Amino acid sequence: MERYIAFDVETPNSANDRMSAIGVAVVEGDVIVQEFYSLIDPECHFDYFNVALTGITPEAVQDAPTFPEVWETLEPLFSDGVLIAHNAPFDMSVLAKCLGWYGVAWRSVTHYACTCRMGRRCYPELPNHRLNTLCDYLDIPLDHHNAGSDSRACAQLLLHYRERGLEVERFLRAYDLRRRRTLTNR
Repeated sequence: MERYIAFDVETPNSANDRMSAIGVAVVEGDVIVQEFYSLIDPECHFDYFNVALTGITPEAVQDAPTFPEVWETLEPLFSDGVLIAHNAPFDMSVLAKCLGWYGVAWRSVTHYACTCRMGRRCYPELPNHRLNTLCDYLDIPLDHHNAGSDSRACAQLLLHYRERGLEVERFLRAYDLRRRRTLTNR
């Protein structure tokens, strides 16, 4: 049985090298079997734009765990399946930068797929393939820019695409976490 780990991150500033929140929805077979959400203390400054977008303030994360503390929960989840994100190169980049910034050792390369790319294939007629556009079109509940809601919506999009016959394997890409870039287009 395939296992997919849909995730979404929120960032505190335009550097996009730290997380202020992460959401995860684990898909096994045709169901979401586990969800995880946490605010994260990014140990850095917040830009006004990011606070306005996400609603996450420095005060909201002052007692939150740091990325290495949250990674203790994330690592077993992320190590057992294919990572899935909407506009995945962004989330993959933030993950890679956090791992590097904190010196957290994990694998050097991991595989992922992007539900935005899948959406373009399934619904080319839509004006765009943003998460909120696809969720509106498919009646998937979404509290946009809340990492928990975004990760669940991403998992629901994945399930929808698979139900329509889309093969995730056709969208798999390899990501070099050390060099912070996609390696292949399968």
